[in-house]
Amino acid sequence: MTPEESVALDRKHKLVIFASSLGTVFEWYDFYIYGTLAAFFGKLFFPADNPTTGFLSSLALFGVGFSVRPFGALVFGRIGDLVGRKYTFLITITVMGLSTALVGVLPTYERIGYWAPIILVFLRLAQGLALGGEYGGAATYVAEHAPHGKRGAFTSWIQTTATVGLLLSLGVILGLRQTMSPENFAAWGWRIPFLVSVILLAVSVYIRLKLQESPVFAEMKAQGKGSKAPLTDSFAKWDNAHVVVRALFGATAGQGVVWYGGQFYALYFLTTTLKLDYVNAYVLIALALVIATPFFIVCGRLSDRIGRKPIILTGFALAVLTYIPIFHGLTRATNPALANAMEQSPVIIHTTEYRNTMELTIQAVYDAMGKVTMITAKKTPTETDKARNYLNKLGIPFTLSPSRPDAPVVLDIGGRDVVTGFDEKKFDEALKPAGYPKIADPAALNRPMIVGLLVILVLYVTMVYGPIAAFLVELFPTRIRYTSMSLPYHIGNGWFGGFLPLIAASIVVFTGDIYAGLWYPIAIALMSLIVGWVALPETKDNDINA
Repeated sequence: MTPEESVALDRKHKLVIFASSLGTVFEWYDFYIYGTLAAFFGKLFFPADNPTTGFLSSLALFGVGFSVRPFGALVFGRIGDLVGRKYTFLITITVMGLSTALVGVLPTYERIGYWAPIILVFLRLAQGLALGGEYGGAATYVAEHAPHGKRGAFTSWIQTTATVGLLLSLGVILGLRQTMSPENFAAWGWRIPFLVSVILLAVSVYIRLKLQESPVFAEMKAQGKGSKAPLTDSFAKWDNAHVVVRALFGATAGQGVVWYGGQFYALYFLTTTLKLDYVNAYVLIALALVIATPFFIVCGRLSDRIGRKPIILTGFALAVLTYIPIFHGLTRATNPALANAMEQSPVIIHTTEYRNTMELTIQAVYDAMGKVTMITAKKTPTETDKARNYLNKLGIPFTLSPSRPDAPVVLDIGGRDVVTGFDEKKFDEALKPAGYPKIADPAALNRPMIVGLLVILVLYVTMVYGPIAAFLVELFPTRIRYTSMSLPYHIGNGWFGGFLPLIAASIVVFTGDIYAGLWYPIAIALMSLIVGWVALPETKDNDINA
């Protein structure tokens, strides 16, 4: 190869990486502005009579977008293996951009009632379907352009896009909230980040139209070796299907929970659990992302030398061993008053409903002849429900424990029984001396410690996520690669990872233990560590032209 040809090839590779990565950044930006603004959506698009339910509904709707990502992987993966990589991810980015922009003009619940959440669900589903096809196309396209021995380095740029997209969404929202009054942002300013997607969409489509089809795919098509039934060949034939299953449980499920645990759940933990104001939370998260993001590239390049598997499994192991102490450290550094109150005056609800807190009221509806036409059952709030909801509303951690035989509910503060039965006024009076803060004091923040702990969490993300694209591409043959790699990736990230905020928050709300939600990502990461160690091969030397 002449020097001129080498320079031209290098420019082509840079365009491929830049165009694929830039488009994927914009797709993740579209997806994450919803997650970043989820707290607002609970008030805007759901009934306002129960804030806790509205917040959990907004997190559930955030998860809905992830739930359909595997179906997007099936639909667009099949198209990508039949038609080509380039045109498929042109379609996905168009669908993503338009569905996101429409959220910016969607009327609220106050304007159109239940049509608001219904339409929002539809748009969120479209986002998830599009993202389900985007990642596999971009990762496959870049890997199939990469020289042997550099696939980890090339695809690691794609791996930075999710974090950069999150960083971009945080920056846009923070900039708007700093330049607008809280009232204006809550009324209409939140729509601007969604409408910006139209501009990002135009730029992404323009750049991607300049790309050529993947050379590996083009050669395969020219030789007539493509699959005529990618779904059947990927999942109905055990010689490939068992690889898909192992990739899911041994790699992408753990990678998904570490990714969302280290970035999204950390943000929720700071703002919702530790009551840190949004400005400090966004800035601290952004600093951690800026510091740690280059390590996606470091881990990708390192995986070209020592292998994908050791780096990914080490990330799982570190998450399993250190998540609990890291989040304890975040509490101490972010809200020391809360940490002190939890240590000196722990709150315990002693209850007879320790194991079963569900009571149903059965009602029968009769017609004019006295015949039963309908039987309904509804949950009746128990004393424990009322106590739990009250403490959750105040953001006060608590523990459930079996009660004394003589009282169904007893409030214990600092080892002393202070209230028998639920009485909001008595609860309020008893809790005041315990010193539980309503918000985190900005003056008491240990910023270096917070940023340091957040950087560690993101470094775990770079370890499990940086090499994963090259790893998945190398597991599967060219003719069914787009389909085969996309499904385990999006089940792992969309289901195991995407529902992490909802699952973890629900566990915390039910148990009152602010760290209990962490057992979900720890358990999944441990599963992937074991399965990956036993059942997954090293792939860095595989021939992807096969």
